[in-house]
Amino acid sequence: MHSTTQPVTVIGLGPMGQAMAGAFLDRGYEVTLWNRTASRADDLVARGAMLAPTVEKALAANELVVLSLTDYDAVYALLEPAEAALAGRVLVNLSSDTPEKARAAARWAAERGAVQLTGGVTVPPSGIGRPESSTFYSGPREVYDRHRPALRAITGRSDYRGEDAGLAALMYQIGMVMFWTSMLSYWQAVALADANGLKAADILPHAVETANSLPGFFAFYAERIDAGVHTGDVDRLAMGLASVEHVLHTNADAGVDTALPAAVAELFRRGMDAGHATDSFSSVVELLKKPDA
Repeated sequence: MHSTTQPVTVIGLGPMGQAMAGAFLDRGYEVTLWNRTASRADDLVARGAMLAPTVEKALAANELVVLSLTDYDAVYALLEPAEAALAGRVLVNLSSDTPEKARAAARWAAERGAVQLTGGVTVPPSGIGRPESSTFYSGPREVYDRHRPALRAITGRSDYRGEDAGLAALMYQIGMVMFWTSMLSYWQAVALADANGLKAADILPHAVETANSLPGFFAFYAERIDAGVHTGDVDRLAMGLASVEHVLHTNADAGVDTALPAAVAELFRRGMDAGHATDSFSSVVELLKKPDA
């Protein structure tokens, strides 16, 4: 616990916004809130937060404004009618969206006298306020440095990625590419197990062991990919295609949905058609870089 005289405004009180506002309160910050559904602020107000009646008043209350909204369209929907109150504000925009939309929003804010610090939180609401949790940030370095103590209330660690407002969003989306696809692969495995009379708990140790093996593969292939080396000295795409087709047929035989394994097999076949049969299956990266080819 520590106290501070720096106040902060939090706009957006979904589970993530509520967790952030709670983390600020836990650390002695004065917190002003706004949410379209005002009742979501009740517990936080009971803990000492102040609920602003309008977005304009929420913005006017403090220089530092944390935005926790669904996407940047939601940001514009709330801030455009209140743009007269934006001058002098630091908008820590933790809403999820694309890097290009983050850059456009930063320009939009600057045109109205505000500064955007883009953020990408890497943890769910349960990780907010924890010292080991981390957030990506990008935007003006001076603004990041000046408000870094407050940002530590959100997550104890932060990873500053530079002045480009889109870089934090890019790093966040890279994580989401891996998270959602990986979780879908687990759901696929659970569906296959269920079709064969097994529960998720029955395959959990094997699933965890498989997932824990991936960092070693990431590290091994990263250096080779950056060097443009896809030689088939440790694996070959043709062998990989045989394996993913076995996965596809196993799911089909079990009568479960095959959309995901079929998509994987199609990528391998495209690599074969591009002449990579004797190359490493890492050569699929080159197809993903240039889909039109």
